[in-house]
Amino acid sequence: MPPIAITPEITLRPAVLSDAQALADAQIRNKAHLAATEPYRDARYYTAAAQAERITQPHSATWVLVDGERIVGRVMLTGIVLGPLCGASLGYWVDGEYRGRGLTPAAVEEVARAARDELGLHRLEAGTLTDNEASQRVLAKCGFVRYGLAPKYLHIAGQWRDHVLFQRILHDDPPAHVPK
Repeated sequence: MPPIAITPEITLRPAVLSDAQALADAQIRNKAHLAATEPYRDARYYTAAAQAERITQPHSATWVLVDGERIVGRVMLTGIVLGPLCGASLGYWVDGEYRGRGLTPAAVEEVARAARDELGLHRLEAGTLTDNEASQRVLAKCGFVRYGLAPKYLHIAGQWRDHVLFQRILHDDPPAHVPK
C-alpha cells in the first residue's frame, strides 16, 4: 500500500524497520495514555529492538500514522490466516495528543481496504474493553458489527477484563485458492 494522506499533515503508510526507534519513542510518549487499555508491557517493549520484532513478526502487517518524522499511531493486523478463514485481528492506537481528529477511523478504513484488496482477507475482528466507548464508536463507524462478549479476555491494568467483540466482513468472494 502506498502512503495515504489522512489529513494534510498526517500520512498512513506501511511500517518499515527504520521506524523501530520512532515507534519505541511513540510508545514511551504514550505509555500513560495507553495504560488503561493495553496489557502489561515490560521495559523491553519500549525499545527499538522490540518494535522491530513487532514490525517483522510473521502473519502480521503494521501501518503507522506519521506527522512529519513523528509516529503518532499504529494499526496492526495480527494472526493473519489465509485458506478457508482469510481473516485477522485488528488493533490500533493513536497518540494522546492527536485524539479527536478522526485519524483512527480514517486509518482503520484504509487498513480494511488493504486487507481486502491487497491481502485478500475476508474478515477482520477486533475487541475493546467493555467501557472503551471511543474505540467502540471507531469500529461502528468503520462498519464493524458487535457479535459477542469475551469474559475475562485480556489481562489489563492488573485484572482479567471482559471485551466486546466486533467483526467486519470485507467481501463475499471465495478464498483465492478456490476456483470461481
